[in-house]
Amino acid sequence: MSTRSKAQEQLSEHAKSQSVRRVLTTSEGIPIDDKQNVVTVGERGPMLIQDHVFLDEMAHFNRERVPERVVHAKGAGAFGYFEVTDDITTYCKADVFSEVGKKTPIAVRFSTVGGESGSADTVRDPRGFAVKFYTKEGVWDLVGNNTPIFFIRDPIHFPNFIHTQKRNPVTHLKDADMFWDFITLRQETVHQVSFLFGDRGIPDGYRHMNGYGSHTFKMVSSGNQPIYCKFHYKTDQGVKNLLAADAGKLAGSDPDYGIRDLYNAIAEEKFPSWTMYIQLMTFEQAESVDFNPFDLTKIWPQKDFPLKRVGKLVLNRNPSNYFADVEQLAFSPAHMVPGIEASPDKMLHGRLFAYDDTHRHRIGPNFMQLPVNRSQSTVANYQRDGFMCGDGNQGGAPNYFPNSFSGPVDDRKFKASKFTVPQSDVARFNSDEENYAQAGRFYRDVLNEEERARLTENIAGHLKDAATFIQKRGVEMFSKVDVDYGQRVSDCLRKYAA
Repeated sequence: MSTRSKAQEQLSEHAKSQSVRRVLTTSEGIPIDDKQNVVTVGERGPMLIQDHVFLDEMAHFNRERVPERVVHAKGAGAFGYFEVTDDITTYCKADVFSEVGKKTPIAVRFSTVGGESGSADTVRDPRGFAVKFYTKEGVWDLVGNNTPIFFIRDPIHFPNFIHTQKRNPVTHLKDADMFWDFITLRQETVHQVSFLFGDRGIPDGYRHMNGYGSHTFKMVSSGNQPIYCKFHYKTDQGVKNLLAADAGKLAGSDPDYGIRDLYNAIAEEKFPSWTMYIQLMTFEQAESVDFNPFDLTKIWPQKDFPLKRVGKLVLNRNPSNYFADVEQLAFSPAHMVPGIEASPDKMLHGRLFAYDDTHRHRIGPNFMQLPVNRSQSTVANYQRDGFMCGDGNQGGAPNYFPNSFSGPVDDRKFKASKFTVPQSDVARFNSDEENYAQAGRFYRDVLNEEERARLTENIAGHLKDAATFIQKRGVEMFSKVDVDYGQRVSDCLRKYAA
């Protein structure tokens, strides 16, 4: 007799938790006498529009879906806590880091990036790794991926890049020409492409991958001294990835593999955890390093900027309802608490606007009032009304500022750190910087021989479906990273053409 998993037993477990079966009601709480039949004129006659039981449910059914996320549509979520293990108060005044042993509730959402809500969990794609910290100073969202870098460095390219990861507007199919045309025309992508088509491009579920804040942020001390930082989460379960063939089989047999694995692990009390680290860079170092430290296509070398341990993230609770706790879970990099600030990273700046804006479109202007998004500290402001206002609308407090009637006031003790902007012209500056050196070091020094072979085979297996002129441009791009890199991709393409 086979053993059923915790996910398979969810409904049975719910039934065991109920002492009595409740009376079925309409959305207004009115008891229903018959849920098997609509109201009709005679046994075979037409139904009547007075049947509110039917209309109430059908009208709601027609409106059940909110728009899925344009990116990161498919995801899994869980809840737990972050615990400080090492003192970093020298660098950061945020309450979340205020003392060793301090625990802060968290919500985490993992996701694929390019696919739709019904797509497979085992596709070759970056994975989202977003963490919501419910701190005493408000909600802090650290919204990153399972890679420390991204494809582009200027947010003006983001909508077009994502279009290339989606479907052809005529055929409604994924399109290798679209994908590789953009990649080879914007060659800052080559570093992330080398991650994506390598082993880590298909993590074995969500528990066995690392996470990164990816962007450069500023930490600010209690003395208002800023320092640049990057955030890392290292999985305590060990990194595991899937080979392309195995991932393909799982995509057919268990497309929800990642969601299922996370749910069952937590339900079986095998609580996954990650150790948080930071990298630090002074303003003086940022001026002298030989790369742009605010460029999202670049890493900070750990030999120059070593990891410093901060704490541990533990996930110990599954969602009580997927829609309420995961689909409505809304993250934004703009949600930064005192002690965490933005750096000059242009991609970060683009996301500061985009994420809140998409949530207002997707789930409404009051999305921060939803229980899963709501701050555990008191919210007091002059925002009022709007669709689905559910927090009492701040009662009788004045709705304008300034006022003389005890409305909330600003407090200068929470002022952001000062920074100097060098005198410069305002223009659309070309951000084409050096694109190949770090990708070359990754190819030569990080990957072993077997990993390099799989990387180039995976690239060729995808690039072969692009037009010949795009294939040629791809080989040239990889050759700029390393001659051997380009040659191996070229050799693999020739095998497919034979």
